[in-house]
Amino acid sequence: MKISKEIKAAIIAIVSIGLLVCGVNFLKGNSFFGGDDKYVAYFPNSGGLTPATSVYVNGVIIGKVIAVDYNANGDSLSKVRVEFNIQESGFRIPRGSKVEIGSYDFFNKGILLTLNPIPDKGYYKPGDRIQGTVEQAIQDKVLASVNPTIAKVENLISNVDKTIESISAFWDTTANSEIKNSMVEVRQAIKSFGHVAEEVEGLVVSEKAKMSKIFSNLESISSNLKASNDKITAIIGNAKKITDDLTTADYKSVIQDAQSTVRKLNEMLSEINSGNGTIGKLLKDDKMYNELVNTNKELQELVNDIELHPERYIHISVLGAKSKGLTLTGREEKKLRKWLDSIPD
Repeated sequence: MKISKEIKAAIIAIVSIGLLVCGVNFLKGNSFFGGDDKYVAYFPNSGGLTPATSVYVNGVIIGKVIAVDYNANGDSLSKVRVEFNIQESGFRIPRGSKVEIGSYDFFNKGILLTLNPIPDKGYYKPGDRIQGTVEQAIQDKVLASVNPTIAKVENLISNVDKTIESISAFWDTTANSEIKNSMVEVRQAIKSFGHVAEEVEGLVVSEKAKMSKIFSNLESISSNLKASNDKITAIIGNAKKITDDLTTADYKSVIQDAQSTVRKLNEMLSEINSGNGTIGKLLKDDKMYNELVNTNKELQELVNDIELHPERYIHISVLGAKSKGLTLTGREEKKLRKWLDSIPD
């Protein structure tokens, strides 16, 4: 059976609409076909989190951040509302798990989930309120690790200075040679220890310079990101507006109308194939076709006979003379001539 152009257009339209709906779900951070579980978490601040960032469990991406909004009515620990989804099938978050905004590495920031190993309190349901925390910044972590070491080295140098001062105070120039020799050895040992302390101090100074350079680079990166923040916000806003407009479209009614049209076309084609109706009889009934051919042939013979012997059908009287044939009134003669003129050659 040959498929008409209208049916092909309807099929193409249905497929296009389906692909468009799947594409909108993908742009919004959901799976291609949708159906992901969505959760809501609250944090004291955003920690630099943006939509479309990833959700990690043990370093594996299992979802995406959908929206980051300011919660004006929340307390100090719930000022930022974050909506995220879980794209892993069958994955559930146990109650008591840690939900934290942090950095997986120096460049990737997202939501870090630390699951409760003993889910004795059950699991969160999609839409439940989850209280989250914000991870300490990388700079603060580095400083927290380095500062205790620097404090210990400075304390060690101070103790060495006090020891040297104590030995100098007890230094007796009248002591015997053995004491002098012992003191000389002590001095040498202290001097050597002083060299070690200087090397340690130099190492600390060099490490401070390196850390300062690292912080400077981090500050430069953050400045560049801040300078591009307006452009990025505008792009995200435009993308969100497009996806919202596409989401509000009435795809369901369009698909239903298309399905109804295809169903009616199938019913009409089925009627034609079964021989019902005028078109079905023309296609399936040879008798009607033969009758139409015979009728057309007889009509053509009638027209040819009228052209050859008009006196048989039209009565013409000239000076009172009579002619054989059918007698027609003037009105009937005009109708007959008009009908003859309308017949194509």
